[in-house]
This record gives sequence, C-alpha cells and structure tokens, in this order.
Amino acid sequence: MLLHDEGPSAVEAREKSFVLGTYTRTAFHPRSGKGAKLFDADGNEYWDLLGGIAVNVLGHKHPRLVKTLKAEADQLIHISNLYYHPAQGLLAEELVRASGLGKAFFCNSGTEANEAALKFARLANPGRSAIVALEESFHGRTAGSLSMTGHEAYRTPFLPLVPDVKFVAPNDVAAIEAAIDGNTCAIFLEPVMGEGGVIPLSDEFLAAARKAADRTGAVLVFDEIQCGLGRTGTLFAFQHSGVVPDIVTLAKPLGGGLPLGAVLTSEHIASLVKPGHHGTTFGGNPIACRLGLAVLHEIRKSNLLETVQSTGQWFEKRLEKLQSKSPAIVEIRGKGMMWGIELDRPAGAVAKQLLAKGFVVGTARDHVLRLLPPFIVPKKALTQFLAALEQVLAGELPAPAPQLAEAAPLWQRPTVNPKTEGANLK
Repeated sequence: MLLHDEGPSAVEAREKSFVLGTYTRTAFHPRSGKGAKLFDADGNEYWDLLGGIAVNVLGHKHPRLVKTLKAEADQLIHISNLYYHPAQGLLAEELVRASGLGKAFFCNSGTEANEAALKFARLANPGRSAIVALEESFHGRTAGSLSMTGHEAYRTPFLPLVPDVKFVAPNDVAAIEAAIDGNTCAIFLEPVMGEGGVIPLSDEFLAAARKAADRTGAVLVFDEIQCGLGRTGTLFAFQHSGVVPDIVTLAKPLGGGLPLGAVLTSEHIASLVKPGHHGTTFGGNPIACRLGLAVLHEIRKSNLLETVQSTGQWFEKRLEKLQSKSPAIVEIRGKGMMWGIELDRPAGAVAKQLLAKGFVVGTARDHVLRLLPPFIVPKKALTQFLAALEQVLAGELPAPAPQLAEAAPLWQRPTVNPKTEGANLK
C-alpha cells in the first residue's frame, strides 16, 4: 500500500489498519458532488437522498457556501471563545429572532448540544434527578445524551449511565402525563424522531408534555438536531404545533457541512447561566458561524421552506401511490424532506440495491428506509428513486416475518445490534 495511493482498495485497507472500528462502512467512495448529485472514485453518478445524514441541505458545492468558506478562511479560522468575533453574535441573533427564544449557545455537534441542554436544565431545577425521554429516541453518543437515548442496544455496553431516566412510548399522552412529576428535571423530545424510524410526535402529545412541564416546573427540551432548520417545512419543527419548548437543540445543517451545534434557551434559563457553567474551545468558530449564516440566508433568499413544503406534499402523494401497489411497504411517515418508509423486510439490503442503482439512502432501525435529501433535490431525482424502489421491492422476496403481532409498533420490535444499523452520529 503506497502512501500516496488514494484508490478505494487502499483507502479501505488503510482505515482497517489505523482507524478505530466504530463504523460498519458501506463500500462506497464518493469523491465529489454538485447539487443533489454525488460522484464516486470511478466517476459513477448518484442522487444523494441522505444529505450526509441531514447535513447538506443546500446540496454539494453550493456557490454561496464555497464563496463564504473561502472568504472567511482568508481571515480567521479559529480564535477561541475568550475573544469576540462578529459571526457568532450575528448567527445567534438570526436563530433567536426566528425561534422566539432568548439566547443561544454554540458547540460542535448535536450530542454536545444535548449535553449542554441537560446541564442548563439542572441549573433550572437543582436537586431534581429524573429525566423523561421516549422509547426508541436518539439524542447522541456521549454519556449524558446516551443515557436519554431510548434504544437499549446503544446503552447496554456502557452501563452504568446517568440514572433516573424514564422512557415512555411515543405519542402515548397518558404515559407522558404519568411520567412527569415534581422530581422531573427535564423532558427530552424529538418533534420528529429520526433514528427511531421517522416517527412524528402528535400535536396532542407535544401539548400534553408542555402542560405537564408547566404544571411541575420541568424543563421541556426539543431535540431538533435532525428535524430542525427547515427539514419539515418550517424553520423549527415545533412551529408546526405551536408548542414552544424551553430549550431547542440544533446541529446537522447548521454549519453548512462543518461541525456546529447550538442550544437556544428561554430568557429565564439564559438568566441562570453564568461564566464558567459551560464552555467549548471550538464551538461557534468564525468559519462555521459564517457558513451557518450563509445557510439561513440561502434558505430565506431562495424560499426553500416553501420548496420543502410543496415538494414534500408532492412526494407524499407519490409515496402513497407506490404503497398502494406494493405490499412490501408497511407504512409511510414524515413531512417535508424527512421520510421513513417502513418495509416488511430488512431495509439494509434494500438500501444496498438502491445504491447499486444510483441512489444514496439511509436506514433507521431494521426495517425503515430513511430519506433526508437536500432541500434543492429536483422532483426528477425523487421520481427516479420511486421507480427504482418499486423495482427493488418487486424483485426481492420478503424476509421471514418477525415473531410479533402485526399491530406491534415499530419501537416495540426486537432491537438489533447497533453495529449492523445505519450509522448516525449526533
């Protein structure tokens, strides 16, 4: 293996020798992209319907992002949070005004945002130990976030974790009302659960959580790391329901492809946070914040929220039409540019066949295809994807049915080894 060799086989061999094996990578080698297309090392072309797991909302090589990156790199790449730079305050202002919340804190990733949210909730409720989260939720891989992640296979290897976390079923109003009491410090919810199989939480469920939080003083946290920043057709997913949380956590597309997370808090919680309570070396660095501003400005300038809404509605109708013809499709869930297609067979094998046909898609749990395309994806790509999916499902025999009643919800199905699932990092 030559040091200068960057061919696919050399890349795989080098990683096997020197990179810690935390991922089961697909043998796919994307080397460049433009718009909603990716090109591999051999020049083959693919429609990117995963967007780097909900990151690349403007697609690849977007001119606004490229221009911003070059300009800021010529000024400051890093300065630390000991000093001021203009971009952090500008991005905070954009997010605070758009959300109606009070202040912003910047970090590097979604899991860091949730860790910060947990600490801020502790400040608001000193002495309270209980956290309420959802079965099959996903909040990140670090210890605190993992403790609130409702997938046992992820948590078990790392026990003991943060204690006193209660998990309830998604959209079970009675269960969440019963779980929240005077010892509840915080409630962590994803308005649309991503890794759990693209499960939208109902307006009634979110409102019940808000009411219970108000009654007990618990802090209501909405994890919008995957579903926020336009993914569902509004800038924040909570804006569909009108239920306003005390804290929102963000990441994924915020840095335009570079690591950037954010925590938006109410004015009350912001008033409790003092110097030294939390911090980060890299969070909110000049380049990532400038890219964040560019993403928000492009979403607004190009009316991408309207595009996400209209394309999402168009796509939903065509998904439903395909479902009516294909018994392999069990259920369709989602909104805007966030879709889960639950199948009667393992989704991983279907995703590999779709990749061979030129479509990059993700999975969630064992039976769900997950689509998180760029907001600029053309209808042509989605139409071609539906045709390819129909061919794949028609040509593959379904796997043996799981030993559960047909009515069992997705989150009650047997867990699988996380090493074999679609990778998802917060």
